Amino acid sequence: MEQYPRRRFWMLGPVVGLALIFGVVIGKGWERTGHATETYEELKTFSEVLTQVQKNYVDETKVKDLVQGAIRGMLSTLDPHSAYMTPEMYKEMQVETKGEFGGVGIQIGVKENRLAVIAPIEGTPAYRAGIKAGDYITKVNDETTKDLTLMDAVQKMRGPKGTKVNLTIQRDGTADPLQFTLVRDTIKIESVKSKVMDNIGYVKLTQFQEATGRDLSRVLKQFKEQKMQSIILDLRNDPGGLLTAAVEVSEQFLPNGKLVVYTKGREGKKDEWFAKGKDQMEDAPMIILINEGSASASEIVAGALQDYGRAVIVGTTSFGKGSVQTILPLGDGSGLRLTTAKYYTPKGRSIQSTGITPDIVVKPQQPTTVAKAETKQGEKEADAKGAKPSIAAPPGKEQSSANGKSHEEAAPKNGNSQSGPPPDASSDSSVEQDVQLQKAVEMLKTWKVFKELRPS
Repeated sequence: MEQYPRRRFWMLGPVVGLALIFGVVIGKGWERTGHATETYEELKTFSEVLTQVQKNYVDETKVKDLVQGAIRGMLSTLDPHSAYMTPEMYKEMQVETKGEFGGVGIQIGVKENRLAVIAPIEGTPAYRAGIKAGDYITKVNDETTKDLTLMDAVQKMRGPKGTKVNLTIQRDGTADPLQFTLVRDTIKIESVKSKVMDNIGYVKLTQFQEATGRDLSRVLKQFKEQKMQSIILDLRNDPGGLLTAAVEVSEQFLPNGKLVVYTKGREGKKDEWFAKGKDQMEDAPMIILINEGSASASEIVAGALQDYGRAVIVGTTSFGKGSVQTILPLGDGSGLRLTTAKYYTPKGRSIQSTGITPDIVVKPQQPTTVAKAETKQGEKEADAKGAKPSIAAPPGKEQSSANGKSHEEAAPKNGNSQSGPPPDASSDSSVEQDVQLQKAVEMLKTWKVFKELRPS
């Protein structure tokens, strides 16, 4: 989850710049005599090491490369979501929040100290190839991911449209690693998708971007005009995005003044976000669908509406990313992505590492393995489980489908054929394959049952 501060930190040269960065990491160290002295002594040691490397290392070195390496190493000791972004990476991240980026369409995170797929983005090369939420990426182009940072892993999977990247995947329940060859594409984001099913308004959010709240508001207005009696908000495989977008989505379903989420940083400072009276659906019965690919902003929305009894949560336990990353621009055009707080639901629940537990657990339909190979490019003859596989984002974004024709995807090279991607729950033909969506529709069709299920 990312937010953008007004403040800026400027690089004033290698040593001074490092001093400023170390000052940020330790808090207000420069304002405290004891901490300032300790920090100065450590920086003195760093300066000595830098000098010795420049003078004596077997190959010629560049100060810029050494300093950037030191910054990456420092941030890697904090948590998986804090990272340094080069000017190129920072610029790409800014473009990504607006809905378009290049790559294979996977949001990634760290789970159990391993590089994990939060969710593939619908319609992308990764989604079409059958990569799923919960998969672990063990290698990128035969290079192990064991010591890669999240940002480094993202960069290795990015590249020009039409180029290939090889991923080695470890999947629970599969003995041998799966090998995928994906052709990179331009990933265009469509964060809000909607349709009408049996007088029920269905909305699927694929990611939380700058325009998500506005686009959702437009869809809900149409639902009201069509006199929809109830609504399904599908957050499955939505790896999150912007904190502000999560608030804007939540307030579409909450009365004015309701607390949506609050954050607490290292000094205990509490920042709160409240609904601004945009509740469009009033008391219309509502179900939210989540799964292990629902993370970050998705969990904020689900947690808030669950706390107020505004919606019944159906599906499986969400990913469990409850930390806030603040983007700090640096003077040379680079950026610092730093975990600055943890967020809490209105009732004070932290979902970090635990996730949101559904009110009604409905597991997706298990895939059926078939021996028949693909008949056409982009078509797989296999049954898919529900809508089980979306992070990331880079940090905190992704979604929707890519434009253009489907690209070449390789079946697993271990010789086992596997099912294709889960069905698109927004299409009529896939509803019968989606047991979680079926459950939501059945519940909403029975008004009295729904009222009994809603928390008091």
